[in-house]
Amino acid sequence: MPDMSDPMVLWEPDDDARERTRLGQFLGFCETRTGRSFADYDELWSWSVSDGLEECWAAIWDFFDVQAVEPYRQVLSTREMPGAKWFEGARLNYAQHALRTFERKGPPGVQHDVSIVGLSQSRGRVELSRADLRDQVGRARLGLKRLGVSEGDRVAAYLPNIPETIVAFLATASLGAIWTSCAPEFGVRAVLDRLTQVEPKVLFAVDGYRYGRRDVSRVDELAEIRFGLPTLSATVMVEFLHDEAGPTLGATGGDSGPVLEWRDLLAEAGPIEFVQVAPDHPLYVLYSSGTTGLPKPIVHGHAGVLVEHFKTIGLHSDIGADDRFFWFTTTGWMMWNYVVSGLLVGATLVLFDGDPGADGPETLWRLAADEQVTWFGVGAPLITAGRRAAITPGESFDLSRLRAIGSTGAPLAADGFRWVYESVSPDVMLSSISGGTDICSAFVGGSSMTPVWEGEISCRYLGAAVEAFDDDGRAHIGRQGELVLTQPMPSMPVGFWGDDDGSRYRGAYFDDFPGVWRHGDWITISDRGSCVISGRSDATLNRGGVRVGTAEIYRVSESISGVADSLVVHLEAPDADDPGTLVLLVALDDGAVLDDELTARIRGGLRSGLSPRHVPDEVHQVAAIPTTLSGKKLELPVKKILLGADPDTVASRGALKDPTTLDAVVEIARGR
Repeated sequence: MPDMSDPMVLWEPDDDARERTRLGQFLGFCETRTGRSFADYDELWSWSVSDGLEECWAAIWDFFDVQAVEPYRQVLSTREMPGAKWFEGARLNYAQHALRTFERKGPPGVQHDVSIVGLSQSRGRVELSRADLRDQVGRARLGLKRLGVSEGDRVAAYLPNIPETIVAFLATASLGAIWTSCAPEFGVRAVLDRLTQVEPKVLFAVDGYRYGRRDVSRVDELAEIRFGLPTLSATVMVEFLHDEAGPTLGATGGDSGPVLEWRDLLAEAGPIEFVQVAPDHPLYVLYSSGTTGLPKPIVHGHAGVLVEHFKTIGLHSDIGADDRFFWFTTTGWMMWNYVVSGLLVGATLVLFDGDPGADGPETLWRLAADEQVTWFGVGAPLITAGRRAAITPGESFDLSRLRAIGSTGAPLAADGFRWVYESVSPDVMLSSISGGTDICSAFVGGSSMTPVWEGEISCRYLGAAVEAFDDDGRAHIGRQGELVLTQPMPSMPVGFWGDDDGSRYRGAYFDDFPGVWRHGDWITISDRGSCVISGRSDATLNRGGVRVGTAEIYRVSESISGVADSLVVHLEAPDADDPGTLVLLVALDDGAVLDDELTARIRGGLRSGLSPRHVPDEVHQVAAIPTTLSGKKLELPVKKILLGADPDTVASRGALKDPTTLDAVVEIARGR
């Protein structure tokens, strides 16, 4: 269990946070509405997950002026889970809110009316003003209607993180059609595993992309994908790697319908109109990682995404119309959907498509300086890589506009926190967040009204009734437990696509603690309200009665000189008296070798840092640790392969950052 006894405070809110920040203003808004007084954030949170649950979400709705052509009859139908329904009776549309007009002041020297900045290694810079965005969405909307798309149809994308993808998504949502996407780095099998489940009518795609200095063609893959999607009536090609993308696929696609180019889809101007839909009408379908079976198609509704993202982006992140919001992501990760919601609060979105390390570990920090980014988000491994490379972005670049840094995708270790404040900026709010595709948001993270403690996530988010449960379903403070939600949230999935009786949905979250959402992470909550995520609970190491989350192993192993990355699994033995085998895979720094001396340092570090029971029985060097495209370590698939499973049955190689990384695990399994 992590030590949370006396952490260093790295950042504290300003004295005027109540007046200056949106979260502080919201606190006052709630005081006025309820006649209550909230001394601090903790009191506001406690109210928001208890007797004030419904009123808090109603206040978020009103604070951000959610527009509905018909009002909701009640905020919440029931608190029972599953089964809770939010804002029943309302009719609204997500895209209408994303395309609202905002007044901006902006910094000196920055064009104030820019809505999206698109940066890509495949082509030049693209900028869209708010008027440009509305015009293109109107044109794309009309183009989709010409292709026969209407309310409830599915529109899929095999597109990178570029402005056209956002235009296509908003046009889809405006029609009441349902969006879903895969990054073009995904292989054919990974794409079809996802898209065949939802049977899309139209597919947006590119013929390839540039990653760093390498051109990657997807022409052959796209042909296979289209062949595998018999429900397609058309494919729209975005001119990207080549000037003329469409003709490379031919004018028609047989059973997959015609191929037309993006410019043709947008050829005719169309009005901005919005189909008004029910709160739980599907907005988009996201997918689980697919590392433990066929990816789960997770359906999110219009209203749930709206109010949740208003809360996390507008309140907790304090992002508004004068911000330039960046988060490194691909379209295959829920963080893309999250970033797009920066439009809800009027922020300028800064997009990047390509290799984040193309010009070394400073690549994205240089982007932040060049684009005067105010809110900079990345995966935790990029912060760790910056620390290990000993770069100092705060000295190398002008990051004076940067006021907040976000980290997600994996737990961020304490030394990562320190590096941000020592090497980037002492003044930024560091928001380490944790949530998932399941809610397309975070349960816990930072806020403008809570301190940043070294190595800890600052708070539980408003309306997120997060607790740490023991095996008997009792909540604890200061002890590691299962991360659960004891009250419903609006952005919990509408359901899983095709799961008509809801059995798959119930089994995913509610089997372990009936009526309570079990998320599958280990969490420790301090008496300050901060928390630490210790890894996936289904990958927990339990030897001799001592349970340790895998994230704690990584904090120790990856702090050892020479170790760049690591992955650990516990292979249980059938004999209860046998502690089983602990296997640690390590990827090393350039020039490092896993010799006896380094192995001894790894084992010694884990013995002193954790316990003798968590010293690995086997340490193996691999070229790279197997991860998904979003950087999540494949702990369960690796464990299954080491126990003899076929790698192609436990993980979709097309969804991996490097599909060949599983081959090394197979070789280790053969040699054991």
